[in-house]
Amino acid sequence: MASSLQNQNYRRNKSLIAANKIKPEIWRLSPVDIIRAINATGCKAKKIKKINYLKHQICISYWDESGGVCSGFFSYRILERWQNAVQKLVYNCGSLYEMHYLGQFIEYEFAHYPYPYEMQAAIAETIEACASQIIELASYKRNHHLVA
Repeated sequence: MASSLQNQNYRRNKSLIAANKIKPEIWRLSPVDIIRAINATGCKAKKIKKINYLKHQICISYWDESGGVCSGFFSYRILERWQNAVQKLVYNCGSLYEMHYLGQFIEYEFAHYPYPYEMQAAIAETIEACASQIIELASYKRNHHLVA
């Protein structure tokens, strides 16, 4: 019994990437979106030179404001596309069980990876709103079934 519980916890104590819930290495992002995200981290990117999509992060070479070439590894979690992907997962939950299961991955994400505050808040709002909708729908179905 303990082994089964440990296996369940192991499966849930993973990032959304490791759990294959989101696969950002297949994304093809626009240079404008990448520059915006890099600049939001405090770097001063002017133009993208090269992008290398890795499974857990993105390697970007870029020219800065003074014309120098810089490069770095960036988390996909700085990208607006990441937020949209997480919110899409939440929207696609059809039950509170699915929402709870996904919520465990998202809690792990928030605990182990830095998220921009606004992104974390937006994802949390989406979870709350979708959970409320699922509860309302279940209540409606229950009450509608009783009336019919």
